Amino acid sequence: MIKDITPLVARLSFGLTMLLAHGLPKLMAFSSKKDVFPDPIGLGSSLSLGLVIFAEFLCALAVTLGLFTRLATIPLATTMFVAFAVIHGKHPWNKMELSFIYFLGFILCALLGSGRFSLDYILRKKV
Repeated sequence: MIKDITPLVARLSFGLTMLLAHGLPKLMAFSSKKDVFPDPIGLGSSLSLGLVIFAEFLCALAVTLGLFTRLATIPLATTMFVAFAVIHGKHPWNKMELSFIYFLGFILCALLGSGRFSLDYILRKKV
């Protein structure tokens, strides 16, 4: 039973907190942030914000629901790695820590997969 609950707890913990604490606020503030959002890899502020919202809102929602979980963790882990290494790379550890924990959490979700209590599991059973 623990092997069924572990992926669920990981997905809900990391996916839902990312969605609600980071993705949704950025989505709601897109128009005010689009010209001033950090552009760490030279894509432009608007595109960078759009990609971060894609990861932090849509992919976090997919992870939370257990839908295409392993695929959805790729943009999330990438975004958190860029936040950790590039955006906060020269900051003290307490500013880098959260993005590092999220990075590891989404790597964990990828390794665990979506588990039994997920939309992925339900869809696999119907095929």
